[in-house]
Amino acid sequence: MQLAGRLERVVEPQTIKMAKLGRELRAKGIDIIDLSLGEPDFSTPEHICIAATEAMAEGYTKYTPVAGYLEFREAISAKLKRDNGLDYPADQIIVSTGAKQSLANAILSIVNPGDEVLIPTPYWVTYSALVTLAEGNVKFIKCPIDNDFKLTPEQLENNITDKSKLFIFSSPCNPSGSVYSKDELSALVEVFKKYPNCAIISDEIYEYINYVGKHESIAQFTELRDRVIVINGMSKGFAMTGWRLGYLAGPKDLVQACEKLQGQFTSGTNSIAQRAGMAALLGDMSPTHKMTEAFRERRDFVYNALNSMEGVKVRNPQGAFYALPNISSFFGKTDGATVINNDEDFCMYLLNTANVSTVMGSAFGNENCVRLSFATSMDKLEAAMDRIRTALGKLH
Repeated sequence: MQLAGRLERVVEPQTIKMAKLGRELRAKGIDIIDLSLGEPDFSTPEHICIAATEAMAEGYTKYTPVAGYLEFREAISAKLKRDNGLDYPADQIIVSTGAKQSLANAILSIVNPGDEVLIPTPYWVTYSALVTLAEGNVKFIKCPIDNDFKLTPEQLENNITDKSKLFIFSSPCNPSGSVYSKDELSALVEVFKKYPNCAIISDEIYEYINYVGKHESIAQFTELRDRVIVINGMSKGFAMTGWRLGYLAGPKDLVQACEKLQGQFTSGTNSIAQRAGMAALLGDMSPTHKMTEAFRERRDFVYNALNSMEGVKVRNPQGAFYALPNISSFFGKTDGATVINNDEDFCMYLLNTANVSTVMGSAFGNENCVRLSFATSMDKLEAAMDRIRTALGKLH
């Protein structure tokens, strides 16, 4: 079979690769602690599951409109108004099979071959993969740990041009856990105002997992309203990863373009999941708040544990459920059998020596770091930190 050349532009995400390696070792009887995937260890709240079973009993088992049920899009509209102060009517919202499809819809609808797309690093791996698939040119902007991995207005000004077609970022950020304040976003907006042809994708999937206060969206700035695309979904804040339910809010012409694309790829999103999503957005939010408090406790523990390890430099994540420590001080060190030359060697050393699965920072645009997810139980986190500390102590 002669496969299409475009497949050469797509690589397997390192997050999935490391999780797969961990599963293979676990299948051999090795006790692997998986800190590679960003999946909450909580079950979907009961009232959401009940809504799903009720939906089946009520006959919501047929094809759905490509853009999503009107009632669900109206629920999303109400949520955006309630939580974010954003006015997006239902016809400016499209529901997709996960936030990843929402991203794909937007990027494939905007980016032409050769278009320049700005992505501050560290970043989620799929952003650049989708731009590459669209035959666009990615321009990375490196954001150092000393500025909490956040983009400054000066950096944006030095990299954006009249040819920049799109800018993609997340807040709270995967993989760094950084959260942009309203003032920080406002300063970036002043730069974007000078470049009216650059669209902005704001990935807000970790909105509810915020440890520093109210979530701030760049879509709140009316000067950019006609070119901001908000991406969100149900997986992280509601522990609904397997339901595959995401959404996009943005300019009407962009939403219509996404609907046109989606109509040829997957058509409408799962009917039962959409009814469950309505219950999530309009129902009891206390389970979400309780999950966030649990993540906060885990965040505090992981940060303090990493911060106490000699040679590890780490910032305290403000949101999401990841830590992104700088581990470059270990490059060139060895335990007598393995030499750590780079972040990939470091991850494989932890996997094989500490039996802890992490993800190399180079996958996210920072080769001096590794990403650890703390979306697992405190017992596993305590064991993982002990194992990592012991493994690092063997390096000299």
